[in-house]
Amino acid sequence: MVVVVAVFALAGTAAIPLTNHPDFCASCHTIRPSVESWETSSHKDVNCVDCHVRPGLHGFIEDKILAGLGDVAITWFGSPTEAHNLKAHVASEVCIACHRAILRVSEKSPLDLPSPVKAVGLIMSHRKHIDAFKERERGEGCTTCHSRVVHGKLIKGYPIVIPRGHIKVDLKPHYPDHPEGSVLWESALADCARCHDGKSMHAGKVLSKECETCHLPDKIGDFLF
Repeated sequence: MVVVVAVFALAGTAAIPLTNHPDFCASCHTIRPSVESWETSSHKDVNCVDCHVRPGLHGFIEDKILAGLGDVAITWFGSPTEAHNLKAHVASEVCIACHRAILRVSEKSPLDLPSPVKAVGLIMSHRKHIDAFKERERGEGCTTCHSRVVHGKLIKGYPIVIPRGHIKVDLKPHYPDHPEGSVLWESALADCARCHDGKSMHAGKVLSKECETCHLPDKIGDFLF
């Protein structure tokens, strides 16, 4: 019995580094498109498990072992979800572990923003949004707005993948290269107006869709419609 336990322990120890490597993730045809997009993203030096597996024993058991075994079972014996309909939850605490400074940012200087967003300035309190997401208890977080930062594609001249805005460059037609109505198609077209629509409520107030809610008044000019 001791020998059997030792064999399984050694096998598990050897398997963990192997299954942590992005090449292992890419071995599944459903995940391969996601791995390929990751390879050209701003997070290409961050392994898959660093974002998709929460730290600690609880995260390892749930996100790595249980979810991983479930994915293997579906891949081998079930009907894998098509790549354009995959959904993956990345916990906000994982993002904040690397981007903690963002919680102190309440207003972005035009110099810190990518073109063409820098021309209009931006007022964006990440802490307020994280707190609001927690209060709403709908499973929202960093990826509610930044879901495509790793697996999305550059559009309309933006130098990085960012949530879609409302400046004139966004009036150019954009057609995501995903099947219409799919998860990735909807994600590529979503913007801040999913919540700031002048109808949704939070803390007893309507979420305004006025330009000044998110942009610096003295920089809006003729950029917004």
